[in-house]
Amino acid sequence: MRSEERQFFKKIKTAITANPFSSDRLSVDLEITGMDSSAPTEEILASLVYRVEKIIERTVEGKLPAQFTDSEDRQLFYYGVLFRLFHKFCDGFDEHILEQIERGDQPCKVEFADHFFQELARYDFEENQAERYFSLFFQMRRGYFFISRIAGRSQCVRDLRKRLWNNIFTCDIELYERFLWNRLEDFSTMLLGETGTGKGLAASAIGRSGYIPFNRTKNSFAESFSRNFISINLSQFPEQLIESELFGHKKGAFTGAVDSHAGVFSRCSPHGAIFLDEIGDVSVPVQIKLLQVLQERTFTPVGSRAGERFKGRVIAATNKSLEKLRQEGEMRDDFYYRLCSDVIHVPSLEQRLQENADEITLLLSHIIPKILGQTSEELEVKVASYIRENQPSGYHWPGNIRELEQCVRRILISNSYEWQFVADKHESLADLLTGHELTAQELLSQYCRVLYQQQQSYEGVGRITGLDRRTVKKYIDYEQ
Repeated sequence: MRSEERQFFKKIKTAITANPFSSDRLSVDLEITGMDSSAPTEEILASLVYRVEKIIERTVEGKLPAQFTDSEDRQLFYYGVLFRLFHKFCDGFDEHILEQIERGDQPCKVEFADHFFQELARYDFEENQAERYFSLFFQMRRGYFFISRIAGRSQCVRDLRKRLWNNIFTCDIELYERFLWNRLEDFSTMLLGETGTGKGLAASAIGRSGYIPFNRTKNSFAESFSRNFISINLSQFPEQLIESELFGHKKGAFTGAVDSHAGVFSRCSPHGAIFLDEIGDVSVPVQIKLLQVLQERTFTPVGSRAGERFKGRVIAATNKSLEKLRQEGEMRDDFYYRLCSDVIHVPSLEQRLQENADEITLLLSHIIPKILGQTSEELEVKVASYIRENQPSGYHWPGNIRELEQCVRRILISNSYEWQFVADKHESLADLLTGHELTAQELLSQYCRVLYQQQQSYEGVGRITGLDRRTVKKYIDYEQ
């Protein structure tokens, strides 16, 4: 292999192992292609793949990779081949993902699989290697697909997507492929963030992107990724039922147990993940039993003496402060340390808007099609205009993305929305009157805010104060 070819394939190795949601990957692509960052991503990638194909053809020159005398050259060439094949079959993987989502729990046949294996056979890849790479490519494409569903251009969302990719594939996908592809079930994840920020979407991206081996005999993956993610909100269940929901119970285990019940740990597949939402609400006795699952990978259904084995991955989430939970004794330290192999913060809508004021416009382009089942630029403009004209200045969006979705629904129904003023963002009126010198403007502003919290509308505040709607809005928006 010539020196320039060797350097080229080293850059390709960097590209294929880079986090696709990081700036590193784009930098490598631009360096290889010589293109400008303003060029469309699709054109940059197409140019890169074309260059890889041409250099592979020129490098091989009729000989097989096994005939390379230098082992490093052979390994670098393999990276080039894998890079080319991954991008050649991306469309096929994407179509398979959409088909599997539509089909549900029954694994679909992969129509292009034989073609993929024939391609790798041309370059002397052993069959077990080919199957591993095929499964890894499918996992990478699923990871990209589900993480990309977290929309946003703010830096905190970019960082979130990058962190989620690393959570699935680690910060070094080469290390992951060599050592950890079948060991990530031992790495638990904690998602932190306010209510309504989208922790469930982030958990789903992790849970649906686990490694699933390919079955050559059936020409399908071992299971459908649509069934390997189970979510449970722990705050919805009374204390006496949480253990049953988690670990299951045997018939007659307690009053009302007329049948046996399989808990989420029993139902989770070996390649799947369980999402324990509101983990900060569970009692210490339940934490102890969960700790046993995390440490020993075993659990016992209520009323049974026979233990069962859990092979999946655990993802947990809370909107509470972990530090406060631990300080007050509501979360055991050993449970915390075992649960937090990785801690990911899901940003609030307020933070996203502070970093990028246009974030709402982008979010509306995803929320409205989800509500309508189709896109509508007309309604996107209508809703965006209403929010822009009526939203109180500096509004904090206390309900985050979930509140924004309800805001959209109310605007579509009634062309109105009552902004949820949160008093704790400001000092109370009583506090301000104690030891403060207030101007009439500041006093009226705070009074309108207190009334707005009670009335939930500008009109309601106006009726009490005798002010018109615009004046009320001006006083509520007033920055002291």
